[in-house]
Amino acid sequence: MDFKVLPEGPITLRNVSVPGCLVGEGDALVRRNIAVAEGRIVDTGGTEVEMAGAMVLPCFVDMHTHLDKGHIWPRAANPDGTFMGALNTVRADSAAYWSAEDVRRRMDFSLRCAYVHGTRAIRTHIDSIPPQDEISWPVFQALREEWAGRIELQAACLIGCDRMEVDGRFRETADRVAEVGGVLGMVTYPIPDLRARVEGFFRLAIERGLEADFHVDETLDPASRTLQLVAETARDMGFEKPITVGHCCSLSAQPMGVAMETVELVAELGINVVSLPMCNLYLQNRHNHQTPRKRGITLVHEMKVRGINVSFASDNTRDPFYAYGDMDMIEVMREATRIGHLDHTGNDWVNAFTANPAKACGFGALSLEAGAPADLVICKARSWTEFFARPQADRIVLRRGKAIDRTLPDYAELDDLVGDPWT
Repeated sequence: MDFKVLPEGPITLRNVSVPGCLVGEGDALVRRNIAVAEGRIVDTGGTEVEMAGAMVLPCFVDMHTHLDKGHIWPRAANPDGTFMGALNTVRADSAAYWSAEDVRRRMDFSLRCAYVHGTRAIRTHIDSIPPQDEISWPVFQALREEWAGRIELQAACLIGCDRMEVDGRFRETADRVAEVGGVLGMVTYPIPDLRARVEGFFRLAIERGLEADFHVDETLDPASRTLQLVAETARDMGFEKPITVGHCCSLSAQPMGVAMETVELVAELGINVVSLPMCNLYLQNRHNHQTPRKRGITLVHEMKVRGINVSFASDNTRDPFYAYGDMDMIEVMREATRIGHLDHTGNDWVNAFTANPAKACGFGALSLEAGAPADLVICKARSWTEFFARPQADRIVLRRGKAIDRTLPDYAELDDLVGDPWT
């Protein structure tokens, strides 16, 4: 059988490898048959196809992305690869170019990439400093409707804590987020009145019944402890909705005792954590002509063993914050495994790319059991070492039990927006 071609109609995939943690059989890979009919996994039946141990996973959830920034690199390259270089370049690009059409086309391009790679749900952050919120949120709403049934979309507003005024324009942004069923989001960094601003942020969220999603401590400065402040404020105010925090990089630079105080509090409160290792490694500890020594991945192992819901996600794609990426969660899995030493610590880390982010965001959970939607990623890999050794470019993606066209969009589609790299 040509690995890339499956028969039409009901089928039984014989002799596939699946992570035991996804089927209630421990965390080792196990062999089984998976039957598919009428868009769902069923008990048995259909044309039998020998899969020779090919690995089957449920489609992925990418819970921390920036679709509105994606693919601007050709016209807005990071001048020095630093965080401030990225921040300043994006601000200038958004002021000059981010019309509704510009944002829509770039977001749609990223969504087409994610769909081809096997992602079925995404949470994106949306830059919401006025007047950009009036442009980008309607674009998001339109794309969410257009992509319904293929990729489930959520959005969280994004604004720096120093720009978050409870009685100012941000209140209108919070209303807009509530109207579209979004998530209230903010970037935190050490400023003198941060506690008051976080309290105001939570009040706005409570008034509107919104969940919260923070970028926290995206730095290797051990003095940055805004995650601890966010957690303490949520506890003291009795905030009951789900909270997600991303990055949490300064924990890796703090003395273990100091860092674990925060980790224990995060565990106590049930806060979700998402790590973004590819972007963080690209930006952090970067100095011209110096080899980076500190890598900044947060304490994912320490968090996991304490019961914290830990996920990994793409973050930025071909923009000044990360020059690379393709909205491919298998790439995120491969890189996170290497960067975070996820091997040799159990084989259930696959949950951090599937079930864990689905739980954090409230997306419907997928399984490999009968009755579940047949939204599957099939890779010609019989073991984890084979899976991680290659990019799985020849994977099969099934949506509702049918193999999708896996042709990626051509970068040249965006040349009129972001420029031809050869001119």
